[in-house]
Amino acid sequence: MKSIYNIINYGIATVWIINGLFCKILNFVPRHEEIVARILGRDYSRLLTVLIGCSEIVMAVWILTGINSRCNAIAQITIIAAMNLLEFILAPDLLLWGKFNSLFAFLFILLIYFNEFHLNPKKLNHHV
Repeated sequence: MKSIYNIINYGIATVWIINGLFCKILNFVPRHEEIVARILGRDYSRLLTVLIGCSEIVMAVWILTGINSRCNAIAQITIIAAMNLLEFILAPDLLLWGKFNSLFAFLFILLIYFNEFHLNPKKLNHHV
């Protein structure tokens, strides 16, 4: 169980790192900055995109540390849900799969929830 939990955890952290570093900070996917500009305005969209990217890298580090992992999972779920709701309403035309993106966000949320609340060996041992 622990190895499955760890593999999924590393995968989740990798998603945050890829999105933060490559898509936003290094701007390999300019569409992300366009989404930020649409939602928060053009004037500071580059700076805000980089700051969001840095926050995503911090999220990945938090995941990898395992510190307060349940709080982390709840934070991830809340952030992903809020971000995708905003994008669904305000920028669906800029999303890779349009409004269908919400399905992938929901599946990612389910993965995070299942991994933390059903597979986390630290939490499972406390209930025995």
